[in-house]
Amino acid sequence: MIEIELNNIKKNYGLKNILDGFNLEVKTGERVALVGPNGSGKSTVLKIISKQENIDDGTISIRNQAKIGILNQIYENEKDDISVREYLYKSFEDIFRLEEKMSVLENSMSIEQDAKKLEKILNEYGRLQEKYTLNGGYEVQEKFNKICTKFYISDKVLNQSYNLLSGGEKTKVNLARLLLKEPDILLLDEPTNHLDIDSLEFLEELILKYKGSILIVSHDRYFLDKVATKTVLLENGKANVYYGNYSYFLEEDERRTLAQFENYKNQQKQIEKMKESIAKLRKFGELAKNELFFKRAKSIEKRLEKMDVIEKVEIDKKSISLKFNMDIRSGKEVVKIEKLNKSFNNKIIFKDADMLLVYGEKAALLGSNGAGKSTLINMILGKDTEYIGLIRIGTSIKIGYIPQNITFDDDTQTVLRYYIHDSGLTETDARKQLARYGFRSEDVFKRIGKLSGGEKVRLILMKLMLKNINFLILDEPTNHIDIDTREILEEALKDYKGTVLFVSHDRYFINKLATRVFNIQDYKINSYLGNYDDMKK
Repeated sequence: MIEIELNNIKKNYGLKNILDGFNLEVKTGERVALVGPNGSGKSTVLKIISKQENIDDGTISIRNQAKIGILNQIYENEKDDISVREYLYKSFEDIFRLEEKMSVLENSMSIEQDAKKLEKILNEYGRLQEKYTLNGGYEVQEKFNKICTKFYISDKVLNQSYNLLSGGEKTKVNLARLLLKEPDILLLDEPTNHLDIDSLEFLEELILKYKGSILIVSHDRYFLDKVATKTVLLENGKANVYYGNYSYFLEEDERRTLAQFENYKNQQKQIEKMKESIAKLRKFGELAKNELFFKRAKSIEKRLEKMDVIEKVEIDKKSISLKFNMDIRSGKEVVKIEKLNKSFNNKIIFKDADMLLVYGEKAALLGSNGAGKSTLINMILGKDTEYIGLIRIGTSIKIGYIPQNITFDDDTQTVLRYYIHDSGLTETDARKQLARYGFRSEDVFKRIGKLSGGEKVRLILMKLMLKNINFLILDEPTNHIDIDTREILEEALKDYKGTVLFVSHDRYFINKLATRVFNIQDYKINSYLGNYDDMKK
């Protein structure tokens, strides 16, 4: 059964059609991943289906009586100052209304003496009770507790004001609320943002068991590999459908691209031969003074004009390349930690923890939210010295650090001015380098404060590349960047000769890059050789 059908959808923002003849079909039980570069219109599609956005042209069909639930990337504050608990309980409003009606009838039954009236009340009560049971009324608290536990929503958080939550906390709470509602169609816009790996695995488990249809926008490729049954690439306002998960999409997209490129080359050869034949026939016609040669040439010309010319495709779609320079290597031991003890407000973070990071390793630092990942990074950087134990940084170390939340001293500077400052580059050379990393033409005059999250990551990475860093520390480097840019960053870091310590919840990124995993658990730093999947074995 078809749950969602979009036909020839057009959506215009200003002078550009972000959707230009977009088609989409989602069937019952399908889990569809919607992928594409930033700005391609993925979130717009979800908003159109949920009626948060109107269309300029086309048709939309949603299965009759299908209940839609959407997880947006950004959430507005509630009008009333309510607690997180009250906000989550809104998921059960229909059930609570049934409870109130049943309670009124229970009171009536306790005082009613007339047999006929009592029978009528009992019948109505039975009907409501059946509906209450079917709607899961008796499992409300169990469902509520399970969701809160799995998403680490503690009693302390439940009693907080919803409006005072951080953006990440709101994402988690709204995801929990959406899952409690159990809609027929789930629309998820970046559901994995701000979730730790334990929460991600729980979300995957829920989605795999979910009986409804799901449309997902995500840059988490491991997540998409795990849950997607169909992948839709949104590119140039149109949809290309691939019947498999993200890895299947990559393989099939490459196969299609290569096939189209071969078809293009073959057609170009055919066109050249036809043009040569036309030229020869005209030459023969002039030499023989024979009109028949000109007629044949004209016939081939008409065939050429009617030919459906295959559009040329680029084999390598990536227009940005990153390359880290490193002239001076460090000593063998980059970071050595022994018997580390750290507490914060009577909460133990580390207890007799050890860790050794050696030159050339690409190490992922994992752990649940609050386990101490950021604390450990701050101690390695020397920003936090309140601990007991040894943290020794090796010889000839030059650290480059990118925090999770990127800030600039002056975000009114242009991209060009920021990049040139202290670089020794001329404006011409700086613009050439910026162009290679995606800042072209007028983009170099953008104010830093107006850049997207991905653009900020790119810019600060470029600045680090000029400094011959031999030890990179990255805190959630893949946040806010699209899949293409993530893959470019992966390749650059794999080729980098120095040492990398990075915090990430992107398991695909970890698998591609990590040669070692440090997992903070039970106040220790456990070390595993290999990547995320190796650790899980």
